[in-house]
Parts: sequence; structure tokens; C-alpha cells
Amino acid sequence: MKLHDLRPAKGGGSKARKRLGRGTGTGQGKTAGRGQDGQKSRSGGGVRPGFEGGQMPLFRRLPKRGFTNIFAKEWNVVNLSDLNAFEDGQTVDIDALVESGRIKKSKKANPLKVLGNGEIEKALTVKAAAFSAGAKEKIEARGGKAEVI
Repeated sequence: MKLHDLRPAKGGGSKARKRLGRGTGTGQGKTAGRGQDGQKSRSGGGVRPGFEGGQMPLFRRLPKRGFTNIFAKEWNVVNLSDLNAFEDGQTVDIDALVESGRIKKSKKANPLKVLGNGEIEKALTVKAAAFSAGAKEKIEARGGKAEVI
């Protein structure tokens, strides 16, 4: 089945659109379902989202908490269990992780940190900006190298 094969279910489905403002005999003539007068009857009329008729809006009544640190460093985080996808003795750096699809190409500029979740089964040379203490221990216990770049 393709998209062009789709049809509404028998007895239901497509409804003809309302043809507004096409004479009083249609039932939607003259004011075209907008009522007699007022802000919503005008073209371009209506109020913005969140407007409560002049009452103090909910988003202003609620207390605000916390802040966003605009200087926060964004890291590429990889667990040891993710490194098992590489061959024994291979050098693993950010380029190898992007190539394998573990890190998005758009995030390549962010520094790499290796965390110690899971076990590593191969002796790898891992090059990263930072290692957790557990990760460094486990890599070196397997005969690999944890190089800080």
C-alpha cells in the first residue's frame, strides 16, 4: 500500500469544507460564522496565546526558579560498554566514534568524556578530553591506554 492508495473508511472520512460568506441561503453567509461584532469578527482580530483578557496571565503568576548557565560546557559522553564495538588494539578518539555513529557529526566540536559504566572487553587506546576515575582504571586493567588530549 502506498500513500496515494489511502481512502477514507466506508461511511466516514472526508468532509466537505465550509464555504463561508457565499450568500445567506448557505447558512454561512453574511457574517460567515464569526458572529455579529467584536474583536474576533474582524480580520486579523483575536488575542495572542496566553492572553487572559487582561487578568494577570498564568505564566506571570507562577514563581520562576533557577537559571540556565550560558557558559556551561556541553560534553560528548561515552560509556565503556559502547567501546566494545571497536576492534582489539584500535585507537578510539572522537573521529572514530563519529564514524561508528556513537556521536552525532554535529556534536563533534564538543569535548569527549569517557564514563565507567559497563565493562570493557578489549585493550584499546582511548583518546579523550576527560575520563572518570573508574573508566581509566578499567581501561588500564584490560591493558589499554587512557590518553587525555
